[in-house]
Amino acid sequence: MAILPAKLATGANEPLGATWDGLGVNFAVFSANADRIELCLFDRGGRREIARYDLPECTDEVFHGYLPDALPGLIYGFRAHGPYQPEQGHRFNPNKLLLDPYAKAMFGDIHWSDTLFGYRVGAARADLSFDRRDSALAMPKAIVADASAVWGEHRRPRRGWSETIIYEAHLRGLTKCHPGIASERQGTFAALQDPALIEHLVKLGITAIELLPVHAYLQDRFLIERKLTNYWGYSTLGFFVPQTAYLADPEQARHEIRAAVRRLHEAGIEVILDVVYNHTCEGNEMGPTLSWRGLDNASYYRLMPGQERYFINDTGCGNTLNICHPRVLQMVMDSLRYWADAYQIDGFRFDLGTILGREAAGFDPGSGFFDAIRQDPALAKLKLISEPWDLGPGGYQVGNHPPGFSEWNAEFRDGTRRFWRGDHGQRPEIARRLMGSPELFDYRRRRPSASINFITAHDGFTLRDLVSYTQRHNIKNGENNNDGTDNNLSANWGVEGETIDPVIASTRERVKRAMLATLFVSYGVPMLLGGDEMNRTQRGNNNAYCQDNETSWVDWSGLEDGTATELAAFVGHLAALRRRYPSLRSAVFRHGLEMITPELADTNWFDEQAGDLSIEAWADPNARLLTLRRATREGEQPDVTLVLLNASESDREFTLPAPMFDWVLEIDTARPTYRRAAFTEPVVTVASRSIVALGALIEETEQ
Repeated sequence: MAILPAKLATGANEPLGATWDGLGVNFAVFSANADRIELCLFDRGGRREIARYDLPECTDEVFHGYLPDALPGLIYGFRAHGPYQPEQGHRFNPNKLLLDPYAKAMFGDIHWSDTLFGYRVGAARADLSFDRRDSALAMPKAIVADASAVWGEHRRPRRGWSETIIYEAHLRGLTKCHPGIASERQGTFAALQDPALIEHLVKLGITAIELLPVHAYLQDRFLIERKLTNYWGYSTLGFFVPQTAYLADPEQARHEIRAAVRRLHEAGIEVILDVVYNHTCEGNEMGPTLSWRGLDNASYYRLMPGQERYFINDTGCGNTLNICHPRVLQMVMDSLRYWADAYQIDGFRFDLGTILGREAAGFDPGSGFFDAIRQDPALAKLKLISEPWDLGPGGYQVGNHPPGFSEWNAEFRDGTRRFWRGDHGQRPEIARRLMGSPELFDYRRRRPSASINFITAHDGFTLRDLVSYTQRHNIKNGENNNDGTDNNLSANWGVEGETIDPVIASTRERVKRAMLATLFVSYGVPMLLGGDEMNRTQRGNNNAYCQDNETSWVDWSGLEDGTATELAAFVGHLAALRRRYPSLRSAVFRHGLEMITPELADTNWFDEQAGDLSIEAWADPNARLLTLRRATREGEQPDVTLVLLNASESDREFTLPAPMFDWVLEIDTARPTYRRAAFTEPVVTVASRSIVALGALIEETEQ
């Protein structure tokens, strides 16, 4: 850099963050309540402060200044001056170096120290005290980045919702043990572009990979003290910067991420990011001062009315971002647009999405956030998925999000688990889930794709553990086995944990395949937990958020020795079946009202004797058998499918309902290696705890 000037030029109040224009860098940072803000520059080692400037102007509550001749790579941070009045919600402390909320790159990591806190740790007055020690040596710093992006003729896959199959995965956990990926690339975006990994996803029929948080996040102090780590990453430190640990070469971060996205797109696989805009890593009033708290605590966070010292904690993580504030909402929108543009991301899954829809009176599907994202010409075209619950009042909002958003459907998860566990009275419940949960989503012209169907996800048991454990086993988390849900709706089928009993093992495998088949033959969007196709186990840990080890990493050895190839092939077969028959993935809700042929409605329900189900039959608490016939004209050739479900403890015969077609027996979950074949018999035996699916293409002459 040239000789540093005595002071900054005025610059501009937008865009926010540090922006290089070829001649210098403009700095702009929002604070409605600060008296002044200083820009601190550091040497290349990030340890020595080499200059400090007041941002000379404040326009519309944005402090700004321009540093001529500055270049990308410059290391910097902010200090904010203002009142330290926690009772009024203000926690300014200029002794604390602050990370730019708009940082696009970051230098260094958090080095936990009491200097990171705005108050004196251990003081009698707690957070009402004031700490005068400088935190710079313990803080990561922002780096001025070159934001230019060159994508050429690149095109997103733009997969339709009805053909989408999602694979939820942790970037590090998915690739850390992959035998075909070089060790220095394992666990990074460089591994995500590996041909062997992409080939595996393609064989499974995956059309979108949903990555757990990749935004820069904090390694919490309490976890480090337990010798654990924040593995999942739901503790955001920077909304614009990738987690350094996920980069094989941090200096080439942009290129590495773009290459991974490009390779996946070339294979027809979209990339969805799990994003955390409901809270930050700064925690409650006893948390550290790292960025937003020090810049403008009262604007960035929702505080208790009349007790502004304390934070509203609808997230369960200590604080809640104040999305109602226009500048906070702007930060979220700018972050989304940045990832969508700079990295060509195809969609976002919003952690604790109910938070984002909260206004002063509670959850509102017409909230500012929903309105802003739905009208955005770029973001509205992407796949938008909400986790529709939080820990606040009225936090469970499955089915209540606006058009344009899909939602994780916990009702599908729980209903499928109960049905195959053999619970009483589940026939109406499984019927609703097979049809896309219309009672939740069939309004305002929403489609079945509003329902993201899943049986397992990162939060909870893996599929293997779901049939192997009835209780959580989270001792390794260091919380006396009190963390994680105790409502797993699971069954171990006779023995808790692993077993060599062949009968129990066979039952477990059969139930797993039945649940997977249910996922793939249901309306809505199927989401598979990464590693389930390889029999991944967490040994009963249903809250492995802090387990960056073999507990969480995907074990690929099963594909090498053959122990997992059967299940992976079965998943691929299910995906192919779903592609083959549009009646298994209808783009619209079906209610049995459309006639596909004069004797064939779009939807029919039968008992195992091909008889219509009466009201009494639907209400029978002991009923565990069901036949579903669906037909559609969505494909090039009309098709019809039969799904026969037997959740009972014994094999049962099912009579096929008229009319008869040239059936192909596509799936028999009791026989995992079974391959499709013609079926002409009027009766089919469905083994206990199994599904049989048949399909036929309808000749146009029958119309």
